[in-house]
Amino acid sequence: MISERIPSILPDLTFEEALEVTKIHSISGILDNDVGIVTTRPFRSPYHTISPTSMIGGGRNPIPGEISLAHNGVLFLDELPEFNRATLEVLRGPLEDKKVSISRLYSKVEYPANFMLVASMNPCPCGYYGSEEKNCNCTETSIQKYLNRISGPLLDRIDLHVEVKPVKYQKLNSNIKSEKSAKIKQRVNNARRIQYLRYKNTGIYSNAELTPQMLEKYCQIDEQSKKILEQAFNKLGLSARAYSKILKVARTIADLEEKENIEKQHILEAIQYRNLDRKYGDKF
Repeated sequence: MISERIPSILPDLTFEEALEVTKIHSISGILDNDVGIVTTRPFRSPYHTISPTSMIGGGRNPIPGEISLAHNGVLFLDELPEFNRATLEVLRGPLEDKKVSISRLYSKVEYPANFMLVASMNPCPCGYYGSEEKNCNCTETSIQKYLNRISGPLLDRIDLHVEVKPVKYQKLNSNIKSEKSAKIKQRVNNARRIQYLRYKNTGIYSNAELTPQMLEKYCQIDEQSKKILEQAFNKLGLSARAYSKILKVARTIADLEEKENIEKQHILEAIQYRNLDRKYGDKF
């Protein structure tokens, strides 16, 4: 349910983004005849039996796969370890390059693939590893085998890792109202406007697009934050990619709070989102 609500808090499609999505859906033959132009961000949720070809696209006359159909939107993979590892591995390139190239004997087709990857998984085969309510009956070997279905390099490309505890009955039955998507979307739009102005005339539009060279200019941190990041880097065995993602996430947290500079608490929060590195780092 949470994953399906993500598009509702994302910024509205720009006219250029809407055209790109409409073209892809038209080529794929899934554009509704009554729709002139797609105005909502795509949400794609393929079944775990999907093949690598269906994921990235292909065929005699290459058509877009799921990652391109999710362009400018969300690709949701439920029960991530249930997917074929070869299918998951084809995501690595597009997650970095934001596009996919499909080569044939006499031709090469390139489709855009700038999607937000959202995935869910259990902590182990039985689902109760680390639970405070029930005992896990999995062996260390079975947990290791389960987690090994996801490669470290793929996990490294995922910006946020969040552990979600089971919802207790009292909360399900409470009258406490949660924050509305429209209100969250306002904060997201404000952060995007801040980023648009910051990166005007630089060729990029968001923090996610920052290059290593740009990180030095736009993600400057004080000495205390540097020490915290250094400790996390050494303790968790983070990669250079994870290091840059922490900085980008911290920059985004600061933007959501409308803070000009990245502060210590933003770095600390960004590190907390490397949950799988902290809890399972030695198992992947």
